Amino acid sequence: MGIFILLGLGLIVLISIVAMYNGLVRVKNHCGESWSDIDTELNRRYNLIPNLVETVKGYAAYEKGVLEGVIQARNKAMANNGTPVEQAKDENILIGGLRQLFALAESYPDLKANQNFLELQKELSNTEDRIQRTRRFYNGNVRDLSNRIEVFPSNIIANIFGFQKREYFELDDEAQRAVPRVEF
Repeated sequence: MGIFILLGLGLIVLISIVAMYNGLVRVKNHCGESWSDIDTELNRRYNLIPNLVETVKGYAAYEKGVLEGVIQARNKAMANNGTPVEQAKDENILIGGLRQLFALAESYPDLKANQNFLELQKELSNTEDRIQRTRRFYNGNVRDLSNRIEVFPSNIIANIFGFQKREYFELDDEAQRAVPRVEF
């Protein structure tokens, strides 16, 4: 009789360990999936920027420095395959360049009325909204993973199997946390 009780307790402990391990794996995979979603949206932004710059070039040819700066920032951000913190640093620079580009557009009334420019600006704004949503989703998954890694008893399982916390994808400047707004 006593052996059955010990076997029953052992089985309960084993099932608990497996459940905690599987929960950690699920949250870790959610983090990977949500980072992939951010990457998809960032690539969408990177693809829109050259079209936007080309549209502006026709109107603001002598503003070459701003246009080149945006393309350089885009290329650097696009080539970054580092951590979320490293990616956020490059994204901050790119967002600043886009703000300069939109501020530049204010000086050109014909550009502000150009249908192609307006459509690209709208698409970029929609993409920024999507990036913000995917960033929140990713950061929520990172929070959940961190909680499971730190909370007892799953922290024991996380340490045994080497689960690591992930970095949040955050922007440095509060003003940059908002979607860039451009009013024409």
